[in-house]
Amino acid sequence: MTSVYDHIPADFRLAAVIASILAITILGNWVINVTISRVAQSRLAQDSIDDTVLNFAHRLISIVIYAAGIGACLTHIPELKIVGHSLLTGAGILTVVGGIASQQVLGNIVSGFMIVFFRPFRIGDRITLSGGYTGTVEDITLRETVLKDPENNRVIIPNSQISSQVVVNSNHTDSKICKFIEVGVGYSTDLESAMEIMRDEISRHPLLIDQRTEDQRRSNAPLVTVRVTDLGDSSITLKAWAWADSPANGFVLQCDSYLNVKRRFDEAGIEIPFPQQTISFAPGASPWPREEGGSRQDSVS
Repeated sequence: MTSVYDHIPADFRLAAVIASILAITILGNWVINVTISRVAQSRLAQDSIDDTVLNFAHRLISIVIYAAGIGACLTHIPELKIVGHSLLTGAGILTVVGGIASQQVLGNIVSGFMIVFFRPFRIGDRITLSGGYTGTVEDITLRETVLKDPENNRVIIPNSQISSQVVVNSNHTDSKICKFIEVGVGYSTDLESAMEIMRDEISRHPLLIDQRTEDQRRSNAPLVTVRVTDLGDSSITLKAWAWADSPANGFVLQCDSYLNVKRRFDEAGIEIPFPQQTISFAPGASPWPREEGGSRQDSVS
């Protein structure tokens, strides 16, 4: 007894099965994408799961789903049945990847896993690399990390390279930052008056935060610490420590403080000296060039 299924050509049945598997694969991947997107938008996920883990997991799950779908399709093709079973069981994935991918690509993928697992930085962190690059982490893929620099450029760095560099993370654990404000004043300056002006101007800035301990508050310690840090050749260096809640606000605080301190110093008649050079001449020497055949005996001190 034959059934309707037996009258369908084998090639058509094979094509229908493969098309069904592909459709299920695409549908499954779409469901996973929607689920992850909803999880990312939920309040619970925003409090407990960062974007770095979600984006990385999203890409990894999509690769696994498509690999499983392709493997299932290959098992229905007699010539490729062995390859299909290998993909489904996972035994052939590393072999295929190892055969067609370079060592550098594999290193980037492994480094990407290490970055996501150990989390030296996350999406949204502002980092500076030992190579001189500074920017905000915009994305972490299986192969590379994307930074957005202050000029809105995108810096693409392979994961294997960024994992081997020294990373300065401004947002790791604590995003507060201390900015140093250094100003040189003349040796004839009243240092106490100059230091008080710096304390007063920096303390007024709205972006300054109070980092004093409880003991310092009880003892009425200054909000901004100013100290003499160097006796230079032509100036005395005054250094202030100013705290802000983020690197961006710290930059604004530093720039505004330099401007405000300069204005107050000008009003108070406090000199900000610049290097000067004195030229002296040996006794009897003329400061003017001599005629041809003569010689100059002046010296610079």
